[in-house]
Amino acid sequence: MTDPHDPHAPQGTDHPGTAAHADHGTYERPEGEPAGVTPTLSRKPSAIILAAGRGTRMRSDLPKVVFPVGGRPMVCAVVDACLAAGCGRVIVVVGHRQELVREALAAYPTVEFAVQDQQLGTGHAVQSAAPLLAGEAERSGNETLVLCGDGPLIRTATIDKMLRRHRSSDAAATLATAVIPDPSGYGRIVRDAKGRFAAIVEQKNCTPEQLRITEVNPSYYCFDTKELFGALRGVTRNELSGEYYLTDAPGLLLNAGERVEVIEAVPPEDVLSINTPEDLAKVDAVFRSRPAPTSVQAAAAAQARSATPAKPQGAPAKPQAALAKPQGTAAKPPGAHA
Repeated sequence: MTDPHDPHAPQGTDHPGTAAHADHGTYERPEGEPAGVTPTLSRKPSAIILAAGRGTRMRSDLPKVVFPVGGRPMVCAVVDACLAAGCGRVIVVVGHRQELVREALAAYPTVEFAVQDQQLGTGHAVQSAAPLLAGEAERSGNETLVLCGDGPLIRTATIDKMLRRHRSSDAAATLATAVIPDPSGYGRIVRDAKGRFAAIVEQKNCTPEQLRITEVNPSYYCFDTKELFGALRGVTRNELSGEYYLTDAPGLLLNAGERVEVIEAVPPEDVLSINTPEDLAKVDAVFRSRPAPTSVQAAAAAQARSATPAKPQGAPAKPQAALAKPQGTAAKPPGAHA
C-alpha cells in the first residue's frame, strides 16, 4: 500500500494528450541499457509551478493563486512568463480546491496538472509531478524550472538569466536570488569564501551573522531533471513541521559533489510577498504599472492558449460558479493594462 506520507510515492497526475509533448526529442536506447521508462531529451525546459496552497492569511478559503493580479488569477502571470521563456511543458501542482485553479487556467489547454493530496511541503509538492516527468528524469540533460504560483511579478528576463547560467556552468541546480534591504522572513543564501553557493538557511535557523545576510531565496529554481528527483529521494521530513522542503535539495546535491550555482538575478521589487489583502493590492499596483508584454512574449502565451489537445481522462468538471473576488483587492488604476 502506498504511504500517503511518503513524498516519493506517485501522486495523482493528468495531462492533456500529446500536444504538450510535441517539442520533446525521441530517444534510442543504447544496447545494454536496461528497459524501463523511455527517456526523452527535451529541447525546451519544463516548468513545475506550485499552486496547491491555501490562502489562509488572505482571510479567504480560496487558493492564493486564484486571487486577481492585473485582472486575472495571479498564477496566469507565472504561466505566461514560463511560456515566454520557452518552456515546452508547464505542470501546475494543485491541491486545495483544485477545481478553482484548473478553472483559472482553462484558457491554457497545454498546461498539465499534478495533484498534491496532502500539504506536506514544497519538496512533496514537486515530487507530486514526478510521474509526468519520469521520461525526462531517466537521463541527465533535461531541465526543470520550479517556481511558485503566487509570484506574479516574475519576469521572463529573470528566467532567461537563470537558464543561461545553468547551461553555461553545466550545473545540477541553479538558484536565482535577490538582494533586498529587509530580508526578514526569507531564507538566506550562504556563500563560501569564493562566493559560491554553500547553503539555504531558513531565518529561524540563522545565526546572528547569517541574519545580517541580505541575499535571499525567492524560490526561483532550475534543476537538471534527473538530479532534482534524485535529490528529493534524499529529503527527509522536518522534525518540527513534518514537511519535506525543496530547499534541502540544493544542499544535498552540493554534498554529493554536484555543481550548484547562484545568480543574483531577481529585482528586489519582484520579491514582494502576498500574504494579506494589503500585500495583494501593492503587488497588483506594481504589476499594472509595468509595460504590456512584448510581442514575442504575447505570441508565446497566445500560442499556448490556442492549442487544443485532447481532454485528459479523469479531469474534474469545470465549476459553474465564477471565481469569487476576494475582499480588499486593489481597484484597477486608470489606464492600466490587464
